[in-house]
Amino acid sequence: MPGPARKGTGWMVFAIVLLVLLGLSVLLNIGHSLTSGLKGGGKSARSSSGPRMEEVVMRDNDAENKIAVIDVEGVIAGGASEQGSIGMVSSIKEQLRRAKADDLVKAVILRVNSPGGEVLASDEIANAITKFRTESKKPVVVSMGSLAASGGYYVSAPCDWIVANELTITGSIGVIMHGFNYRSLLDKVGVRPEVYKSGKFKDMLSGTKSPEEVLPEERKMVQALIDETFNKFKDVVRSGRNAAYKAHQGRKLSSDWEDYADGRILSGKEAEKLGFVDQVGDLEVAVTKAEELGHVSKDQANLIQYQPLFDLSNLFRLFGESNAKSATIKLDIGIDAPNIKAGYLYFLSSTYIH
Repeated sequence: MPGPARKGTGWMVFAIVLLVLLGLSVLLNIGHSLTSGLKGGGKSARSSSGPRMEEVVMRDNDAENKIAVIDVEGVIAGGASEQGSIGMVSSIKEQLRRAKADDLVKAVILRVNSPGGEVLASDEIANAITKFRTESKKPVVVSMGSLAASGGYYVSAPCDWIVANELTITGSIGVIMHGFNYRSLLDKVGVRPEVYKSGKFKDMLSGTKSPEEVLPEERKMVQALIDETFNKFKDVVRSGRNAAYKAHQGRKLSSDWEDYADGRILSGKEAEKLGFVDQVGDLEVAVTKAEELGHVSKDQANLIQYQPLFDLSNLFRLFGESNAKSATIKLDIGIDAPNIKAGYLYFLSSTYIH
């Protein structure tokens, strides 16, 4: 007669692994607290409400001074990601806070590779940069990557100096609101929407309205909202570029620059001619300019970045999501389309909308 079945030991292995990870997390955080105290004069790795971040050296020039590199990568959006990671706006604000608090940071390089994104998120980042420059008196130099268009240009405009590769895609100054009307499809399958509303404009931008039901006043109000936001975009470009020109004698905006603020994309070379960009070059050119504006001798500053600290809670979150998403099927077609939300205003290049 067979004996009783042995209990599985899988749970024991899992528990041991978690305990090891927990121990490593504690040791890493203790080690970071000690090193941050030595490097930053005892400053904490995070603010009272900001995300936990650590300083990482990108380029070690065996120097005391620092130049902080902050990335604006991908579609600009507010809030945290679906994976629960730090939101872009919160991350950039925290990095600027740390760069401001550290007296050894002499300048910031904003490395932009973005097609733009949400209007509010772009404006929050631009305001954070303006506040940082005003309060810290430290220069911010932009290094544009392959794409720095629309909202990517919006966050660049308030900076002291803008460097772009001659083949960088930039410009695309404008505002877009995107949506779908599927009333004709509903009519074909015999579905009729029933709408009860408190006012005649309560269902503005509804995808179930027939073209005849869209009131002229509705179109006028939506367009007025877009025009107001567009004028704000142009004000940010005008004030930012004029201030940079007066302070550092970079490229001056051409007299007809507004003729090119019609949503069209520009190469870095074209943008320089029009005054949207100060200089054609790569990251090394931006570093040299940051050293100059930060009053640092050549190669006498380390390039650093601020990166999120390892957090064991993120690991638990991944375990929790794995089962929830196990039935999800994704089709990879070689591109990452942005999550465009109906009714949202975007500073987003049309080349990125599929």
